[in-house]
Amino acid sequence: MDGQGHGRAGDIDPADQWVFDPNTGSYELRLDSAGTSADAADPRPAPRSAGRRRAPESEQRGRRRAAGRREPEKAAGPVSRRKPKPKKSNTRKALYWGTGTLAFLLVGGSVAAYFVYQHLNGNISKVDVGENNAAVSDGPMNILVIGTDRRDGKGNEGYGDAGSVGHADTTLLFHFSKDRSNATALSIPRDMITDIPDCRTKQKDGSFKSIPGEKEVRFNTSLGQEGRDPGCTWRTVEKLTGLQIDHFMMADFNAVKEMSSAVGGVEVCLAKDVNDPKSHLNLKKGRHTVEGEQALAFVRTRHTVGFGGDLDRIKLQQQFLSSLMRKVKSSGSLSNPGKTWDLAQAATKALTVDTGIGTVSKLASLGKNLSKVDLKNVTFATVPVVDNTDGATVLLDKTKAEPLFSMVRQDVSLTEVKKKRKAAKDKQAALLKGPKADPANVRVKVLNGSGQFGAAQETVDWMQNTEGMLRTSNGGNAPAELKKTTLEYAPNQADQARRLADSMALPASAMKEGTKDAAPMAEMTLTLGGDFKGAGIPISAPSKAPEGIQKVEADDKNVCAK
Repeated sequence: MDGQGHGRAGDIDPADQWVFDPNTGSYELRLDSAGTSADAADPRPAPRSAGRRRAPESEQRGRRRAAGRREPEKAAGPVSRRKPKPKKSNTRKALYWGTGTLAFLLVGGSVAAYFVYQHLNGNISKVDVGENNAAVSDGPMNILVIGTDRRDGKGNEGYGDAGSVGHADTTLLFHFSKDRSNATALSIPRDMITDIPDCRTKQKDGSFKSIPGEKEVRFNTSLGQEGRDPGCTWRTVEKLTGLQIDHFMMADFNAVKEMSSAVGGVEVCLAKDVNDPKSHLNLKKGRHTVEGEQALAFVRTRHTVGFGGDLDRIKLQQQFLSSLMRKVKSSGSLSNPGKTWDLAQAATKALTVDTGIGTVSKLASLGKNLSKVDLKNVTFATVPVVDNTDGATVLLDKTKAEPLFSMVRQDVSLTEVKKKRKAAKDKQAALLKGPKADPANVRVKVLNGSGQFGAAQETVDWMQNTEGMLRTSNGGNAPAELKKTTLEYAPNQADQARRLADSMALPASAMKEGTKDAAPMAEMTLTLGGDFKGAGIPISAPSKAPEGIQKVEADDKNVCAK
């Protein structure tokens, strides 16, 4: 077989070259042209005895003609159930060959699969951002997805500033819960004013360059500007949300066109007619299937929807991505070999990723792990902001953003995920129920195990001046830093513990009740952990998202842009 998958005479069905080996339980690739049933049942070549002479071609033809007039002998091994097929058209041959190659990519081990794998690997662009995390984690995972408005490169021409290195134009932080029961995607407004930290970037010659940060600038300047790479956006988002990012994926304009076409179009909905000369979107009210240039126009338009700003465009993008996810998850896309190949081609060509997921196998492992999340438990939400005085930018709404970030950090879903509650958890939660002591009667020593300088004194001041807990003291640094805040108390201090837990929004897991009663004037011990974000900021995440958060569930097919 040559590199194009054709036999010497061009009459070999590629599908017939993939045969099942009952000894290994998998398919193997046969590169010879044998086609008997026995051969198909056992693809391994029979051992040739030493000194065996190959018969002349004329003698072999005679034997084959004679064999055709005899009754076929029963094969020694399992008999193939495959029936002789009529000769197939070139189109059907290509389809079978594609199916065989795809199957072998999943089980591995063939020369053909190796070349396909290498081809897809060669499509992927990588950026070393100084992190090389494992492709898959057994804990929660945070994936930063960046859509850049860069104008250079194939497929990106004709969209405004020619040759622009681009910005972080569309940014989403996908958080997947530890148990993969739910996921939250936070859209970060590009025009939000924030601080960009210093970042270290790797240059093309292998050297490193430190790019100084900036205070109070647009979020979208975290990429491209001043030579910043995706690692700079990575660090900006970590500082903003308090979440540790595992990987990033970046795509440009062309990705939207290619991905939407690869799945056969994406269904979107408009509540009114839209004719935007800037994005070139011209659609009537109702539902449409968009792909290619029209899909790109849909996710770029903003002047004729809502208030004509970036926040309304974010809603369109969330609708588009939700619909794309549903389409990719549907059986029609992934069961069709041609569409699957097109999707794999488009995805690998479109993506720039970190080195931790810079191969097809690593991306496949990540995708398989994250696909466990049911779409009904995937929620898109927009980071809450308020208008700035200049009318062109927005500011982070901290009163709503911090509870939202806290929910994501602590794996609290924005959708209702039904889980089986264990008796142990019920018992632990019961520690928060019961009478609460008067604040003036709460006695507690605060230790700092958070790693934040001055956290213990900050908390004591807040307790005394804001909460009325005058009998509190600073115990200094804890023996070691802790990930989680804990409160140790005796059974006869339970009412004090509940009062403190109520003030700080401590979770039930923070409550550590002893077995013996304490002396009347004894103090409880509160050790601040890594989940401490500041005095007065709840330790435990709220169970519901703050009022007014813009969000949409990925499986909601009734979303229609206004």
